[in-house]
Amino acid sequence: MDDDPSVLKSLSRALRIRAYETRTFASAREFLASLPRGSPACLILDVQMPGMTGLELHHQMVEAGFHIPTIVITAHSDVKVRETSETTDVVAVLSKPLRNATLFDAVAIALGSTKARGGGQS
Repeated sequence: MDDDPSVLKSLSRALRIRAYETRTFASAREFLASLPRGSPACLILDVQMPGMTGLELHHQMVEAGFHIPTIVITAHSDVKVRETSETTDVVAVLSKPLRNATLFDAVAIALGSTKARGGGQS
């Protein structure tokens, strides 16, 4: 999830090349509206989002009982972002611009943690 369409397109394309099924969302509200249709096995979200930051979204999801392995991406290498992201569901905090190899490693970790908990979609 990112508010920059070019980042969304790039992330989706890179993951599809590796045979991951992807869905993209430009806002937290759009993502939250999709949850009744099923939660993802892994969530990649940007810190800076309009209306609700990625970290606010993550916190809200945890409070609502959704525990989705999450990869946080940010354009700012901020210690506060890393400290705020230190929960069991955040598997990685990655800085933009993203390197595909780093992203793929983080997704593999996230999906591995989903399997360890016994569920999730690919």
